[in-house]
Amino acid sequence: MALQVWSVGIEGYRSVRRLHFPLKRLNVFIGENGVGKTNLYRGLQLVQAAAAGSLSRELAAEGGMESAIWAGPHKKNERARIKLRAELGTMGSDYAYSAEAGLVQQYEVGVGLRIPTGAGFLLEPQIKDEALTFLSGRRPVTMMERHGPHGFARDEEGKRHDLNDDLLPSETALGSLNHPGQFPDLHIVRAAMLGWRFYHAFRTDPASPLRNPCLAVTTPTLSSDGADLAAVFATLTHIREDTVDLDETVADAFPGAQLVVPEPGRTASFGMTYAEFPKRVFEASELSDGTLRFLALAGALLGYRLPPLVALNEPETSLHPDLLPALGRLIARAAERTQVWVVTHSQILADALEDASGVRPRRVYKQDGETLIKGISRLGVMDDDEG
Repeated sequence: MALQVWSVGIEGYRSVRRLHFPLKRLNVFIGENGVGKTNLYRGLQLVQAAAAGSLSRELAAEGGMESAIWAGPHKKNERARIKLRAELGTMGSDYAYSAEAGLVQQYEVGVGLRIPTGAGFLLEPQIKDEALTFLSGRRPVTMMERHGPHGFARDEEGKRHDLNDDLLPSETALGSLNHPGQFPDLHIVRAAMLGWRFYHAFRTDPASPLRNPCLAVTTPTLSSDGADLAAVFATLTHIREDTVDLDETVADAFPGAQLVVPEPGRTASFGMTYAEFPKRVFEASELSDGTLRFLALAGALLGYRLPPLVALNEPETSLHPDLLPALGRLIARAAERTQVWVVTHSQILADALEDASGVRPRRVYKQDGETLIKGISRLGVMDDDEG
């Protein structure tokens, strides 16, 4: 059974001073522009970057630690650190998680600047500490721990192995110890994190890959940029031969319209017919930006095989408000198959999601420059169960 995210912790990252919050199957965060919603989304992306071994590079690409670190006041002698944590476990019933449900692993990593006498570039983000802890037994067991260049990892028999001396300060142990047979716990967590998909930048300009045919290769999961959308639709239509959910979603959003997916040759393509022009197929290159973006979201959420986590950042972008109720129903349907994280500033979409799923959105706000989540303390304690 796939691991899903039980909770997320973010400290010292941009507008997030310290937040730890639990997740359910469907998680909706709503707030005005500029309150830091995207920083929450980005924090989870950085956890995935740690698994991929690219955390330092991702932070450097954001402008380095000077740009990414919490810009507010610090306590005296407080070290400048970005700390990320994710707790992963198997799923219980009724959208809830419990220690009895199965495997529980907690991964955490801290990033800071190079010390004056250390190796590395002056402003390079460096891994200061890192740990993977198994929480499901009678007592926690540390499967991997690192402080600076020193640390250890446990093999499949529980034996400790010192970390390799050639592990660079900018490299995570989780991303570097890629030996599934020797370190199976690290492999399970890394594989789960690498399976996450983040969708936030579907291009709809004339040169967008969404508007062009793609290689006809069986594609169960949409890529992050949507470049293989036609192949996802072709897989559902001609390989899986099951387009019930997809057809219902298209009809819900565009009454009287139909998605047309021809039998692929070397390439796969798709188009749309409308009630007004039932015999005229409008190719992807002819579709409006909003229609194309909605279809990309449908491909992300209705693929043959969904990722263990689907994260959407402002999916309402470029969509007409009339499409948002259908989008809410689409997202709620996907949450029956996998875990979904949604960041939005649209009250219409948030209301539609609550109507379709019963899940109350969490309000993100900013106080004294700090991003907070209404109803959740900095340590993850909720005022109530529903939000």
